Amino acid sequence: MNPFSSGTRLRDMIRAIRACKTAAEERAVVRKESAAIRAAVGESDNEYRHRNLAKLMFIHMLGYPTHFGQMECLKLIAASGFPEKRIGYLGLMLLLDERQEVLMLVTNSLKQDLNHSNQYIVGLALCALGNICSAEMARDLAPEVERLLQFRDPNVRKKAALCSIRIIKKVPDLAENFMNPAASLLKEKHHGVLLTGLQLCTDLCKVSEEALEYFRKKCTESVVKALKDVANSPYAPEYDISGITDPFLHIRLLRFLRILGHGDADASDCMNDILAQVATKTESNKNAGNAILYECVETIMSIEDNSGLRVLAINILGRFLSNRDNNIRYVALNMLMRAITVDAQAVQRHRATILECVKDSDASIRKRALELLYLLVNESNVKSLTKELIEHLEVSEQEFKGDLTAKICSIIEKFSTEKIWYIDQMLKVLSEAGNFVKDEVWHALIVVISNASDLHGYTVRSLYKAVQTSGEQESLVRVAVWCIGEYGEMLVNSTGMLDIEEPITVTESDAVDVIEISLKNHTSDLTTRAMCLIALLKLSSRFPACSQRIKDIVVQNKGSLVLELQQRSIEFNSIIEKHQNIRSLLVERMPVLDEATYSGKRAGSLSATIPTSNGAAINLPNGVAKPTAAPLVDLLDLSSDDAPAPSSSGSDFLHDLLGVDLSPAPSQSGTSQAQKSGTDVLLDLLSIGTPPAQSSSFSSDILSTSQDNTTSSGNLQRLSSPSTPSAQISSAGGGSPIMDLLDGFAPNPATSDTNGPAYPSVVAFESSSLKILFNFSKPPGNPQTTTIQATFTNNSPNTFTDFIFQAAVPKFLQLHLDPASSNTLPESGNGSITQDMRVTNSQHGKKSLVMRIRISYKVDSKDILEEGQINNFPRGL
Repeated sequence: MNPFSSGTRLRDMIRAIRACKTAAEERAVVRKESAAIRAAVGESDNEYRHRNLAKLMFIHMLGYPTHFGQMECLKLIAASGFPEKRIGYLGLMLLLDERQEVLMLVTNSLKQDLNHSNQYIVGLALCALGNICSAEMARDLAPEVERLLQFRDPNVRKKAALCSIRIIKKVPDLAENFMNPAASLLKEKHHGVLLTGLQLCTDLCKVSEEALEYFRKKCTESVVKALKDVANSPYAPEYDISGITDPFLHIRLLRFLRILGHGDADASDCMNDILAQVATKTESNKNAGNAILYECVETIMSIEDNSGLRVLAINILGRFLSNRDNNIRYVALNMLMRAITVDAQAVQRHRATILECVKDSDASIRKRALELLYLLVNESNVKSLTKELIEHLEVSEQEFKGDLTAKICSIIEKFSTEKIWYIDQMLKVLSEAGNFVKDEVWHALIVVISNASDLHGYTVRSLYKAVQTSGEQESLVRVAVWCIGEYGEMLVNSTGMLDIEEPITVTESDAVDVIEISLKNHTSDLTTRAMCLIALLKLSSRFPACSQRIKDIVVQNKGSLVLELQQRSIEFNSIIEKHQNIRSLLVERMPVLDEATYSGKRAGSLSATIPTSNGAAINLPNGVAKPTAAPLVDLLDLSSDDAPAPSSSGSDFLHDLLGVDLSPAPSQSGTSQAQKSGTDVLLDLLSIGTPPAQSSSFSSDILSTSQDNTTSSGNLQRLSSPSTPSAQISSAGGGSPIMDLLDGFAPNPATSDTNGPAYPSVVAFESSSLKILFNFSKPPGNPQTTTIQATFTNNSPNTFTDFIFQAAVPKFLQLHLDPASSNTLPESGNGSITQDMRVTNSQHGKKSLVMRIRISYKVDSKDILEEGQINNFPRGL
């Protein structure tokens, strides 16, 4: 027989293809076979039609085109014999999908076969319909499928249930027709039919609330009874897996109970007893039993509150943590992270086991256990857990130290109760993993040290001892160098000794040695070396005996190839040699750093969050450049038709920056004085010239008020920075020309009463984790001004820290922000942050309010930034 004739068998074609040594040979064989099949199709070869279609399906699976033989499927389906129909339906499912128009031609054949007297032909039609059913076919054939759910043969009922799932997914409107037949399947004794019936009911609940309520009322008890029968059934070889009867049915029943019990107290009460029985009597030695226990825990955590059951479920997860199988331990950790939001106290009982998982050899388990342990930390256990984690930090793998260090630092910062404990723990972390500590962490440590005046001596001595043994840790060296430069005399004189300290003797030369070694260390980077030079300059004034030695060290860096170090060395050497009279003033101790301001900067200040515009800059004296206003408006995507063109004058610059007009008003008395005062403010802001002494308080008030209270030309504001009180501004110099310039900056107490007309609240911004609600009111007699109260709600299971809200408005609007109620947003809607703001619309009645917002916060020490634009303000604001 011709090897490429239509009569060849499929096995002969497969042998010919397998014998091919190259892709080209395979393509040649397939091309010849395809040609023979085309010829047979054209000749209507009925004898070998089924054989040709079988070969066509194999060619399709190899990836070659087979569209020319699709109609052969329909012809075989229309045949009367079972073998032909079997090949026809197989080809239909493989070669066609619901997008093919030719599929409509098979609807009538399917309808006939669904009503066929041969149950096997009915099964073929159900399989095909369940695989390729389109919405149109679902509407046409749904009655036949619904009828077959009551068919005498269980295999047909099972296939009809699976086909029904496809139908309701394609046409959810048909779900109502399948509720009663599906409910009857839940009473089946045949496990296969019961499994498919449960899946059908589950999908009906997903597409129809009506079906969910129907099954809750009618089927909860029958499902509970079915689970009880399966759990108590004797040994059955047909369904037994590892000594457990049909774990697949167990799991499907538990999942359906989870859906029925969620949000319904009555249904939950009905299933409490059987869930407790499954949780206590299921064997956990085999994987099948563990799978059932896991689903049982999922169900218990999803239904309505039952504290006893939840404790039992969490104890099961605790046993999972002791299992040798890493997969079981990982899923237990995942489930415990969800359970902690429901019953944190029950999870706390397994804290020791979770801590052991942090030390596991598997990286994924270590990471997940660390995340869970971080959620378990509270004020009562923070010290013990921090001690354990730091001890593990000493022996942990290098690739894990980064994550572990970040979590430890976050825990110390979040739960520190006293500064000495904070400093001690941070020094331990810096000594063990200083190279893994982020910059903002050791910056924060310096801020805390600066504010702990009674601990300066203790801290500098502790750092001196730590750097002797851990000098290779970069972050530790930086903090030590900074502290020695600031408090070196306290180190030498043993000032402020605490009872817990052991006395040490440190000379001035020893202190300089530490900085010199760090400066010359080849592993030190530019930041560390620059800090060393600054510390040496400070010590040159505080240690007169070492002044010449310090000068020699500084001079050695005058020829450095690093420009920054070279410039610092030359400047510092000049100060040491030529400016002895002012050196002590230049190297005074740093003032106490403001912790609140630093927290705001960490979360994202204006300079950090808004990139520099590429627009033209206006050059001012002393190297200060002013970006034009228009690029900033473009950057914030806030357009204003009446926005003025950028100007190059210094007064326009201050007007753009602060919303203060310093332009002279001709032919008015006192104008020159006002202009002079305004110019002095500008010079003071830009460090240009020498402003009069009496204007310094005014400039300070202007700077704080404008930066924190007023947004103009798209300027952003920080939520965490408190605004300057109006009383302070008005008392600084009432009636002066400068206060005239500040008109509109300070809030007017007379207009603080917000009893204006009511406006509907709006959801200004909503993401998967954060929701912002705006409430509006109008002060009486001032239609241009709108008072807005923003309420921030956290929908995620994680607490937001360092929460900062920033806003920008177009030029025709003025924005005033009051301080926020907090900068920590509790998880899962357990609290909220409120923030009041006041917007003045100069184009009231002509233009609507619009606002661009930016929200930054931290989740587990990770910076999160969200942005959005609010355009849905109520009309008339």
